[in-house]
Amino acid sequence: MTGGLDDHRLAAELARRAGEALLELRAEAERDPGRRWTLRDDGDLLAHRLLMDALRQARPGDAVLSEEGRDHPARLTAERVWIVDPLDGTREYGDPPRDDWAVHVALWSATAGDLVAGAVALPARGVVLSTAEASAPLRQAPPAPRLLVSRSRPHPLVTHVIAPAVDGVLVPMGSAGAKAMAVVLGEAEVYAHAGGQYEWDSAAPVAVARAAGLHASRLDGSPLVYNREDPYLPDLLICRPELADRVLAALAAA
Repeated sequence: MTGGLDDHRLAAELARRAGEALLELRAEAERDPGRRWTLRDDGDLLAHRLLMDALRQARPGDAVLSEEGRDHPARLTAERVWIVDPLDGTREYGDPPRDDWAVHVALWSATAGDLVAGAVALPARGVVLSTAEASAPLRQAPPAPRLLVSRSRPHPLVTHVIAPAVDGVLVPMGSAGAKAMAVVLGEAEVYAHAGGQYEWDSAAPVAVARAAGLHASRLDGSPLVYNREDPYLPDLLICRPELADRVLAALAAA
């Protein structure tokens, strides 16, 4: 079913399917309280297996880097590598009815040396955003930009450096994908992360954000580089382009 889709629409279709399966599993756990104890682990495994099976069928020659899978060195010499986070925001997923969790599916190409397609599903909201049809928010940024932060561990760089520099207000939210897509959807203006991430945390959100015309970089302004031997990619900035210089200048001064 997925083999005839282009990469952009394949990413969106796979993110959607994994999200639907996760919603079904969550509903089953709600009906059977005994399953709630394993919901988070079950969700990670279910979505990982679904994505791996679907990619094996649709793109059998491509490599895959998944948060839930074993990393194979062969991806470092592969022409195409799918970078996936089957369930971004496992904690939020396991806390119904929270909707700030996501499914990430992105494609990296050696020819481009960069991400070339991606999709982020927000299953509990019935939303899939992808490079197939991403668009920038139409509304103007508010006078007090909204800065997305962790609900439990807001980073001092955001609360004490970026927020004062842009006269921003803090908005707590869950997963990385949910935060990044809030900027794409025009529900916030800045998502800055400094607490440590891996490539699968940001690849799909960055692909979609770039396609929507948003700024995406490391916190020092340098490019985000994917499919490296060490997939640790600790920091990230996704924001409205008109705010990027102010945010980066504040971070550089700090």
